[in-house]
Amino acid sequence: MKAQTILQYDSPHQFEPLMPSEAALAPLLEAASDLTRKATALGAASGKAAQSELRKLLRSMNSYYTNRIEGEHTRPSDIERALQQDFSANADLARKQRLALAHIRTEELCEGELNRRLVEGGDQATRWLYSTEALTWLHRELFRDLPADDLRLVDGSVMVPGEVRQRGVATGRHEAPTWESLPRFLERWPQVYAGTRRGEASVVALAAAHHRLAWMHPFLDGNGRVTRLHTHLLLHGWGLTSGLVVPVAGFCAYRGQVQGPAAGGRRAPPR
Repeated sequence: MKAQTILQYDSPHQFEPLMPSEAALAPLLEAASDLTRKATALGAASGKAAQSELRKLLRSMNSYYTNRIEGEHTRPSDIERALQQDFSANADLARKQRLALAHIRTEELCEGELNRRLVEGGDQATRWLYSTEALTWLHRELFRDLPADDLRLVDGSVMVPGEVRQRGVATGRHEAPTWESLPRFLERWPQVYAGTRRGEASVVALAAAHHRLAWMHPFLDGNGRVTRLHTHLLLHGWGLTSGLVVPVAGFCAYRGQVQGPAAGGRRAPPR
């Protein structure tokens, strides 16, 4: 049997196309229109004070689902105890609790920063989210307060929050772009998505950008978490969530059976 040849990605043209074909676009635009309409109606159905309180509860839900997608399941009761600084004596569970708290804190902090940028720069703030600067900011905020043991990778090295990877990685059967070429991929990514006109087209572009960002795998670990936060923040910046829409729950429902990441920069089990 001939050995399978692994394709090396080292040029941005290799992750084209970056948007759906014209033939596939029409039903996607209709779905995006439905999403926009229903999200707007949901936001109008509750007052600002209620939205603020609901947003706090849903941040915990977001952290629950993002942990679950990563194969690092934490029960809602585990997250609630962590919010009270009551961490499990089990090292693995305590690590998952800290990850959940990090997600809650980062989501709130980044929403606040995005709101500030929206006031100062309008649509430029959402375009900025497509920059490498924004991605490294999200990654740094998400992991900056975690202890070194929580950031330890399978090879024994410790991931640096906010640092774009400097070596090759694989997730399952996917070999991510070579680290030397990664800056060129990250430069091409916003050229396509950041300038998409507002409306249904921008929602479709965001879905495509979500896939391509995860495909690039810009960090040694935490790519899925950063990608989901990025999608959440763009929807927030467009006023489509009101804190009441939980995209990450939809990802879980769509996948049906959630499985953890394979290989690559996956964190080492606690010792």
